[in-house]
Amino acid sequence: MKWFTRIIQGLLVIDFLLSGIMKLTGNNTVVQEFTKVYNFSLGFMYTIGILEVLGALGLFIGYWKPKLAVAASGGLGLIMIGAIFTLFNAGQGLMALMPLVVLILSIIVFIRNQAILKQKSITKEG
Repeated sequence: MKWFTRIIQGLLVIDFLLSGIMKLTGNNTVVQEFTKVYNFSLGFMYTIGILEVLGALGLFIGYWKPKLAVAASGGLGLIMIGAIFTLFNAGQGLMALMPLVVLILSIIVFIRNQAILKQKSITKEG
């Protein structure tokens, strides 16, 4: 289970890092989606991009610091919930499957790292 979670965590690092960089570089397709399709501002797009990159870094550092992985996976999960609602609101319900899968993977990483922290605290007490 440990390696399964670590692989998922690594895939999430790559996914959010690439997604965040695409937003931060002002990729034309992403800009069009955010401004025309979803009616969000460019500032919001850049904010989400920054949060995704920071979350990816948090997940990466979380290999050694499980508390950071819990925080990062929780925050990124919230972003995915927002993405799901945004896609449904834009009439793109089928497109919501991808952020739903990423949300589920984030929840797996969250739960596993919570368990690691709990085990560490039990070991310290005993």
